[in-house]
Amino acid sequence: MPSTQDILVNWTPQETRVAIIEGGAVQELHVERTLERGLVGNIYAGKVVRVLPGMQSAFIDIGLERAAFLHVADLHREDPSAKPASRSAESQTPIEKRVHEGQTLMVQVIKDPIGTKGARLSTQISVAGRLLVFLPQDDHLGISQKIGSPELRDQLRERMMRLIGEADNREGRTRSGGFILRTNAEDATDDELASDIAYLRKTWATVRELGLKSPPGTLLYQELNLAQRVLRDLVNESTNSIRIDSQIQFEALKAFGQEFTPSAVDKLAHYKGERPIFDLYNIDREIEKALARRVDLKSGGYLIVDQTEALTTIDVNTGGYVGARNFDDTIFKTNLEAAQAIARQLRLRNLGGIVIIDFIDMLREDHRDSVLAEFRKQLLRDRTKVTVSGFSALGLVEMTRKRTRESLAHMLCQPCPTCDGRGQVKTARTVCYDILREILREARQFNPREFRVVANATVVEMLLDEESQHLAGLSDFIGKPVSLQAEPTMSPEQYDIVLL
Repeated sequence: MPSTQDILVNWTPQETRVAIIEGGAVQELHVERTLERGLVGNIYAGKVVRVLPGMQSAFIDIGLERAAFLHVADLHREDPSAKPASRSAESQTPIEKRVHEGQTLMVQVIKDPIGTKGARLSTQISVAGRLLVFLPQDDHLGISQKIGSPELRDQLRERMMRLIGEADNREGRTRSGGFILRTNAEDATDDELASDIAYLRKTWATVRELGLKSPPGTLLYQELNLAQRVLRDLVNESTNSIRIDSQIQFEALKAFGQEFTPSAVDKLAHYKGERPIFDLYNIDREIEKALARRVDLKSGGYLIVDQTEALTTIDVNTGGYVGARNFDDTIFKTNLEAAQAIARQLRLRNLGGIVIIDFIDMLREDHRDSVLAEFRKQLLRDRTKVTVSGFSALGLVEMTRKRTRESLAHMLCQPCPTCDGRGQVKTARTVCYDILREILREARQFNPREFRVVANATVVEMLLDEESQHLAGLSDFIGKPVSLQAEPTMSPEQYDIVLL
């Protein structure tokens, strides 16, 4: 189980940053920018702009820069009371028979736009509260899988059925909508659950009414901002304090907490220190480390983290660690430390999708089992769903981590304009030879008085020095002079050949 935690909130008008501290170390980082707020949970009035039968999906215009994506599996069942067999049959109904171009749909974002991909949508609407998730199109009553005791689950189900019935009687209607109990509802009182039921139904009534009179592209409901989600989602019984460095936001959060999360209000504190709040635990330095490719381990070993479009690879190396009695123990201890560090890096960097981990090869089966057990133990801290397989035949550990928003690197960084994200550029000599070939190609098509090469200073210097003989030979061969001009604003790979 995780140890006690402290939550630090650094607020500015343009950005909110949240750090979760356990054992004196940063375990999670959350960043939300005012102009780039995440869309997950938002509900829109959308318009179907294109149906793709071959992909069993549709593109929906919800007013964003790129059209969003709706797969047939994310269409809600039209008849929640149908028998399971007919539900299965409906799920096989092609999307072209269920939606059509120009149709208006109420949709919810279930995955933020990532890279070149648009947002992913669902028509299975849900509205999250502090303790419950409301399912307005379903009468299902579910309970979080993390509430493990069967007796407790049965008790919670009975309490919820009674509270829902009481709410229906007060409102004079038959039951409408289902609920899922979140993990933090395990110890909730009847009053807290009843309050959440009323809040969620009231919220949905507002959304539905707005949806009936709004044109496509309208935002009908916006998920809470990051500071509010801290109180709703991140606070638990192990939280010691929530410190925020803005008096205005402290008051706003306090008011929000008193209405929706009263148990968290006493943990709220306004940080008034002279040092920036993130300096207390050197968090800005941790952010820099979380953006680096190499992660050093205390033992002297290190990780290499490479994030690509398709997957993330993590390579474990012993580095300078030679502290154990023999090589097998050195490898084992490095891998154990790496298992702890990798689980933390996944959370810090918010790495999602497929992750391939290349631990150092271990000959002993018990060592492999211990490393895998330690890795799975560390992943229990993760709030995001993870699935881990054992060691493959090649000695790799394959896992998936649910991806719902951009990773920390994608949020804070952009591809290098020089290498365009490749992580490397051509050598100066390679560019020199590209230039020589291009001059020869141009000389066969045109007959200028002179060729002038405009390139990076490093390339020009090499043409004047080490490659001067080849440049002179080419000039003699084509019978034209070749002049050089250094341009400091050009990248190492850029060049122009001007015909004079």
